[in-house]
Amino acid sequence: MTLLDVSVMTFDRPEAWQWLIQFCILAVALLVGNLLRTQIPVLKKSLLPSALLGGLLLLIFKAIPCCREIINKSMMEIVTYHALGLGFVALALKNNKIESKSTPMKVIETGALTASSYVIQGIVGLLVSIPFFLFGKKIFYAAGLLLPMGYGQGPGQALNIGKIYTGWAAEQGMDFAGADFGLSIAAMGFIVGSLIGVVYMNILRRKGKISAQKIEAAQVNKLEDYEGKGEIPDAESIDKLSVQICMVLFVYFLVYLFTNWVQGMDLGNFGTNTLKPLLWGFNFLLGTLFGVLFKNILNRFKKAKIVRREYINNYMLNRIGGFCFDIMIVAGTAAISFEEFGKFIVPFAIICTLGAVATFIYVLWISKHLYPDYKYEGFFSMFGMLTGTASNGMILLREIDPKFETPAANNLVLQALAAIVLGFPVLLLVGIAPQSLQSTWITLGILVVFWALLTLFMLRKKVFKRKKE
Repeated sequence: MTLLDVSVMTFDRPEAWQWLIQFCILAVALLVGNLLRTQIPVLKKSLLPSALLGGLLLLIFKAIPCCREIINKSMMEIVTYHALGLGFVALALKNNKIESKSTPMKVIETGALTASSYVIQGIVGLLVSIPFFLFGKKIFYAAGLLLPMGYGQGPGQALNIGKIYTGWAAEQGMDFAGADFGLSIAAMGFIVGSLIGVVYMNILRRKGKISAQKIEAAQVNKLEDYEGKGEIPDAESIDKLSVQICMVLFVYFLVYLFTNWVQGMDLGNFGTNTLKPLLWGFNFLLGTLFGVLFKNILNRFKKAKIVRREYINNYMLNRIGGFCFDIMIVAGTAAISFEEFGKFIVPFAIICTLGAVATFIYVLWISKHLYPDYKYEGFFSMFGMLTGTASNGMILLREIDPKFETPAANNLVLQALAAIVLGFPVLLLVGIAPQSLQSTWITLGILVVFWALLTLFMLRKKVFKRKKE
């Protein structure tokens, strides 16, 4: 047998093409979604992400009996999971500096707004899921916590925590499709953020509170956007893009090594039942921490003249992160299965509706106090992000602040680390709540107290000013 014969026998097998075909399906769906959004006026005005439209197209495609097996659900879930982690690593590696538009305290306060919005979404979700469980066991009692995972975090984290909740529900004799429930909330979040955001923006325009502006000028990149001082050449012995991708993959590999190492440790009852299962779901959080650590070490080497060139390119890392999040949205939406979903349609509708109302009212209220000079810009950027992703927030913001003249854009970008630190207790509670109904009640109580503390922190100037008066 010749080498050619072996190669043919290897690469003509279906499994050799399976992954690539799934990625091709995602790519085609994303391109078609973008084509529809740019060519159909109604979709363009709706500001729905092209990635979400692509995912919805795949859902429709899956409804056709003869096409159902073409899209592999498990592979879509895996792509969603890793795209989330890789996207956060790419953003964490960027050299972000607090510009004059944003003060360090305002960035921290914006992070507190993000974390407190997760909390209020969790409270609303639990106030729906607990009664539904008590009166007929229509849904898993902790399912309401998937609202902040879907609305606030997006498809990746909704999938991760949803799978964990499926396992906990199964241990207690409940059939709960947590992954599908979480992914459906995430998809609904994109629709809520886009449509409600656009409707409210048009209402404000009619009232004359904001003015319509064109965004073409904001979409033109300047030379300094592409390359900073002292960076490695675009193409030398290795392409600059290759360097960025390799750094992202290296950091993500460190995340895997660390998580795998922790799994082998004896952490007691709490660590085994709560921390270890959550670590795999927290790939995005660990990716952010390891990315910041790697970036700081690289910058230290540069100051010490050990490394003489700048290897980090913010523009390319932005593009890598954007690609990961686009693919994550398409794959996450395509991974939704409605086979078991009919059992949860009523609580799902109530959770999504109340979650949208609570997020809208709370973010609008806080924005008026937190951003008195640019309350609408601050509101649209945060509301878009807290129901979809940061990209949705930027899309809404560009409609009324196309050149990013207010600090809203900087606040949105720079608040991520503060939000992770302040929101970490929420993520920890997400792992504790499903262990029992009692744990869920305790989680609800803690969330209420935590929400009050975060809100008091953001409104401290007004509260203490009134006391002095």
